[in-house]
This record gives sequence, C-alpha cells and structure tokens, in this order.
Amino acid sequence: MRVAMIGTGYVGLVSGACFSEFGHDVTCVDTDASRIAALEAGRIPIFEPGLEEVVARNTKAGRLHFATDLTEPVAQADAVFIAVGTPSRRGDGEADLSYVYAAAEQVARAVDGYTVIVTKSTVPVGTGAEVARVVARTRPDADVDIASNPEFLREGSAIEDFMRPDRVVVGVRSQRARDAMRLVYRPLFLNETPVLFTDLETAELIKYAANTFLATKITFINEVADLCEKVGVNVQDVARGIGLDKRIGAKFLHAGPGYGGSCFPKDTRALVALARRAEAPLSIVETVVAVNDARKRQMVDKVVAACGGSVRGRKIGVLGLTFKPNTDDMRESPSLEVVPGLVNAGAEVSVFDPEGMEEARKLIDGVAWCDDAYAVMSDADALVIVTEWNQFRALDLARVRELMRVPLLVDLRNIYTLDEAREAGFVYHSIGRPKVDPAAGNTEAAQ
Repeated sequence: MRVAMIGTGYVGLVSGACFSEFGHDVTCVDTDASRIAALEAGRIPIFEPGLEEVVARNTKAGRLHFATDLTEPVAQADAVFIAVGTPSRRGDGEADLSYVYAAAEQVARAVDGYTVIVTKSTVPVGTGAEVARVVARTRPDADVDIASNPEFLREGSAIEDFMRPDRVVVGVRSQRARDAMRLVYRPLFLNETPVLFTDLETAELIKYAANTFLATKITFINEVADLCEKVGVNVQDVARGIGLDKRIGAKFLHAGPGYGGSCFPKDTRALVALARRAEAPLSIVETVVAVNDARKRQMVDKVVAACGGSVRGRKIGVLGLTFKPNTDDMRESPSLEVVPGLVNAGAEVSVFDPEGMEEARKLIDGVAWCDDAYAVMSDADALVIVTEWNQFRALDLARVRELMRVPLLVDLRNIYTLDEAREAGFVYHSIGRPKVDPAAGNTEAAQ
C-alpha cells in the first residue's frame, strides 16, 4: 500500500518508519523544511532507540520518503494518517485540534481516488466525526472514509511497541475502511496480534481511558508511598504484594516523583475537560491530575527536608532531566519543577542527563551543565536522582561518596537498595521506603 504520514513528530516519524518496515511505501510529510532536510540526510530529530536504524534501512530500500508538500504523496496514497500535535489549550485543558482540522482540509484538497483518512493523533471523542465534516465541506466529491487509529507507543521502546503491540485499535464507519485498514496492518494479522475494530468514537475514548488508567496507577502507588514513609513500610514490597494479583498487575506500580511526558499529563487533562463538557465529571481523574501536579512540587520540599530544612548556599547535583530514560523528551518532566525549585530556594545546582541536555537548556536556567554523571557530584552537599537512566543504576558509590562533600543521596526513583546505600555510607532518602542513616546505626521511618 501507499501511505502518507502527515507530521514527523514522535508519533508520525515512528509510525511512518514502522509502516515502511511492514513493506508499505511511505512518505512522511512536514511543513518544517529543516526537519525534512535533516531526515533526508539521515539525521533523526528525536532520540528513540532503534529508530535511526529503521529509518536508514527503509530509506535505502526506497520504501520511506520525506516531503514538505503533501499534494503528491496524498494524491498517490491509499491511506493518509494525520499525526500532528494536539497540545493542551491553556486554561481549560482541552486538546487544541486546530492542527488536525487544518491537516484534514489540506488532505481533502489533495486526495485522488478512494482514500482512508486516519487520525493517528490523540484526539477527544467526536474529532473523527468533525474531520469527516471538514473533508465533506472542503471536497464534497471526495471518495474517502474516516478512521481512528490511536497509538500506544512508549517512548524509549516505541519500535518494539509498534512492531509487536499488545493490540491495535481501529475505529471505522464502513466495511470498505475496515478492509483497507486490515491491509495496512496485514503483517500483524499474520502474527495474530489482537486487532479491535470499533466505531470512531469508541476508538478515540479507548486511548484516553487507557492512558488515564495507567496515570491513576502511578498516582495511587505514589500516595501509598507517602503512607509507607510515615509508618516505616517499604513501598516496593507493597507494590510486589499487590502486583502479583493478576487483576492488578505489577506494571506502573513504581513510586516516584510523578508522571510526565507528552501523553499522560495532556491526556488526563483532556479527558477531564471532555467529561465536564459532557456533564459526566470524572472525580477520580480530576484528583489524579491535581495530586500529580502537586507531587512534582513536593519533591522540592523532600530534597530541602533531607538537607536539614534549607538548601541556600548548598551545592546540589541532579542526575536525570528527561521525564523517563531512553528519550530526550523534556515535556512535563518532574525535573522542570525540581530543578527550578531548588534554584529558587537558593541552591547551586549542577545537572546532567545522557540525552536531554539540549532540550533542557531551552527550559531551565541558573544551573551548571555538566558533561558526565560524576561531574555533578564534585563537592556536592546532596545528590538527587530524578530520572532512572541505566547508567545511574551502576554508579561507583565509593567514588560518589569520595567526590561529595556530604554523603547525602536523595533517590526519587528508588534505583538503589537500602543495603547498598547503607554499605556505601550514605544518608539515603528514597520514595516510600525507610530512611537510611549509617551514623545512627539503623534504618528508620522517614518523617
């Protein structure tokens, strides 16, 4: 099949590259000429493990192309995917759908022959129906069907998620569109991947409901972690104990500084806004949003408390800036609250991230930018781990202790065990676990 992908952001580029890996002829279109030029030169504008290799392989094979003008790719396409941004509108949390509708109008002008127009962007219920209206107004004679095909990609493992998904969700209104989408995903049908066909509205809501449920699991275990600290219980043991229940499952039960990224914050807010507009408010989701926003700010208080109540004039090293490992994505990262909060409290902050430094420089001021993990520790009064990159999991703790002025480690991702911290001689604060203080000769409940 011939596929046109409108938008070369995270979703569009990964999806387009993976569709070409399926054997389809794919053209990724973006109005950003510099981005397209970079892609044509083999430079990938985002960090995603494995993506560069997939793009290079399929570009060389002649299956993957890039363009700034959608006219020809859309005219030749059997399926056109709209994968443009849907950012939150300031103030009300609603998804800004202006880019989706603008793309739909342009696509409608360019289609030639039967085409399935597919919303790949995360959009609220009713967007597909509105896309159909936009297309009908623009080209009443267009022979098209509208489909919804939400993505479920995890940054850092998106290629694997696309090629071997848990499921594929497709919303359609006709058998013709269903047949076309079966051809798009034919390799996955051959692998017996579950493919769920629904109507447009159901597919749209499935995406929001899935992300919101996962965000709720994260927020739940974070609040349980706060309780664990007060009563001297280890939240990791609690998470294992409940995660072994197959009705609950172990995934997304890792206590930390709160969720971030391009999906969970935006999608939970958008679902809250949709529910309010539909006069069916989701109180649980509203609480999840509020608790998560507050939690990121509370991490600053946690570091300050670990430093004895003040960080003014103290040197604090911070490891990890991206919202999760294996990405350069800084969107809604907890570090955007933690680092400025420490700076505003008077700390001298040094930072390092394996992939996020370039993006972070656009968003964070007043810090020292270091070239490696150990550089942030020199003469530090505290070391704070914000993102659980693998290279931070195997630090030489003896060297860390030697470099630091004060052996104080605040681990917001629980990547070290209490015994490791104790044996290395650190005063160790983590999330939902007892505090370690070797000088006191014991491990005690954090107060």
